[in-house]
Amino acid sequence: VQLVESGGGLVQPGGSLKLSCEASGFLFANYNMKWVRQAPGKGLEWVASILSAGRITKYADSVKGRFTISRNNAAKRLYLQMNNLKPEDTALYYCLRDSQVALSPNSQGTQVTVSS
Repeated sequence: VQLVESGGGLVQPGGSLKLSCEASGFLFANYNMKWVRQAPGKGLEWVASILSAGRITKYADSVKGRFTISRNNAAKRLYLQMNNLKPEDTALYYCLRDSQVALSPNSQGTQVTVSS
């Protein structure tokens, strides 16, 4: 199982970023997926989940209305569109299978920094 995140960067408050996660080594279309994040000195925080077919999504209250999770099963990719970013969104962002409760040994994440 390999999940490779990309798309992070430095953005000003109010800005937007779109994260991407490329999956390999498992039948991506069969799995519910999620994004989680880890801010400096803090534990993992669930951000959003999407069911395998992509029609049902759930969001943490802290990002609801600003972030959109989506997926392309044919391309084996998971996405997170982040709008109206705030400094408190600064974190390492990871994609995981929804059943995972911890990062994988090869999880690298993508850094999002929101700062003026």
